[in-house]
Amino acid sequence: MTQSAPKALISATPLPRERSELLRLLLRGVEDIAPVIQRNKTASERARRLAPEVVEAMRDTGLLMMKSPYEVGGAEIHPVDQMEVVEAVTYLDSAAAWSMFIAATVTGRALSALSDEAVNELFAGDVFPIMAGSLKPSGSATPVDGGFRISGQWAWGSGVHHADYVIVPVLKDDKTGVITAVVPSAHVRIIDNWHALGINGSGSSDYALDDVFVAGHFVNETPIQRRGGTIFRMGYGFAANEHAGFANALARQALRCVTESAQAKKRGYGAGISIADREIFQRTVAESELRLRANKLLMTDVLERLFDASVGGEAPIALQAEARAASVLCTDDAIAVTSALFRYAGGSAVMLDDPLQRILRDLYTAQSHLMVSDAAYEALGKLRLGLTDKAPIR
Repeated sequence: MTQSAPKALISATPLPRERSELLRLLLRGVEDIAPVIQRNKTASERARRLAPEVVEAMRDTGLLMMKSPYEVGGAEIHPVDQMEVVEAVTYLDSAAAWSMFIAATVTGRALSALSDEAVNELFAGDVFPIMAGSLKPSGSATPVDGGFRISGQWAWGSGVHHADYVIVPVLKDDKTGVITAVVPSAHVRIIDNWHALGINGSGSSDYALDDVFVAGHFVNETPIQRRGGTIFRMGYGFAANEHAGFANALARQALRCVTESAQAKKRGYGAGISIADREIFQRTVAESELRLRANKLLMTDVLERLFDASVGGEAPIALQAEARAASVLCTDDAIAVTSALFRYAGGSAVMLDDPLQRILRDLYTAQSHLMVSDAAYEALGKLRLGLTDKAPIR
């Protein structure tokens, strides 16, 4: 279901609709801000949140709105092309990439569903609103005149430190569903507890609301698509692509790191022989490269089929489940590839200034996300066996 664009956005400069042109535009944006991302990489990791300069650069180039509806000035980019953009940013900085795609997903989903009244308020200024938030329901929402009073604490608020608004999912009192509120960040209390294994610069802190009033037009009680096109009917596929692109890019970085130093690395006491001359390493390199290429082709194929199936309505649940399971496989295999390569990187790889150990930490942290839980395999298997017609996220 698509409605007309909110009045506040009719004058927005439209982005190109042609797929290849839009992808080129966004990838050029990544290239333009690469120096900004790279020079802030260490600072973001130490601060445990993305540097403000990086956030503004990604906002200015349209990267944070790549999954927002076209009607509100977003790119609404094809899921395969989203994966390409995520990979490009991941090569520069994993925390920047993670923050980017989480913000793009949360913002896009909210803007597709909010009322026109709410969206007009969000765009009353001249800055595209960026959102953050958690998928997991928590807290309580008490109905009051004109809206709700909401209290609670939510975990995994990636990007909450730089968000303009925060998403707050709350389980309904009768446990039959979830209401989702959009709250100005000024009303949100951030709990600075992001001391994590990896993706340290993402600022994925907990956040809380303390009896905050939220007007009814900023609350969705029933999932609905008010604006936007095909990508908002892809179900799990709306987010599965980005996790696959993130993991695949990190593993490819690991492969490059190890192969580039293989000739100089010696194994054994005395003179030893180079790692590159060992047959077992040669096989590991070949298998790793083929595995990563195969997984990207798999994810691309699933996403193309899922997008095509979503043109006329909500995508079939079996295709949604396949997309999510494929994303899990990409993440699992990225960890397997990186772990296999790590043993040939030598003792220097354990040092905190070595990129390989950071890649491995980032991958294990990414694997903890609900979207890439191994429960996705079980869900797809049940569907294939005819044991269920649903594929719940859990």
